[in-house]
Amino acid sequence: MPDVVADGLKVLFCGINPGLMSAATGHHFARPGNRFWPALHASGFTPRRLEPAEERELLAYGLGITNVVARATARADEIGEVEFREGGAVLVEKVKLLRPGWLAVVGVTAYRVAFGDRRARIGPQERTIGDTRIWVLPNPSGLNAHWTLPKMAEEFARLREAAGATG
Repeated sequence: MPDVVADGLKVLFCGINPGLMSAATGHHFARPGNRFWPALHASGFTPRRLEPAEERELLAYGLGITNVVARATARADEIGEVEFREGGAVLVEKVKLLRPGWLAVVGVTAYRVAFGDRRARIGPQERTIGDTRIWVLPNPSGLNAHWTLPKMAEEFARLREAAGATG
């Protein structure tokens, strides 16, 4: 699944891994129940709700997308700790190369395992990768019922404000 990236992005969003629908379509967050695209728009990152097939338009807003783990699965819990850690190491190198202002990992559990930070919470992290700050966002999967779309959009908006990004 190809990344949507460029040098010097304001925010590089990082999914856990591609779902089967994303792998089939070749577009990030493609499953209809995924709330990434609605939350991105509702938070003010984009002026309209983009469809997964329009993901390359994110670059015009200084935004990009990658994943911690490249392998597609039906559910994120099919990924083991070793694979998460290896993906985290690859992600660190990618961030060092691209130098985004913020790395936004969508999924606190994935972040905790990939970066070995068991105490991480949703929100900005103390850790940085070079000059890149890190923000952990809630997992936008429809399976994450603890977070409603309005609450998720509020957290995305906090990141948008910190990053100085507007759609």
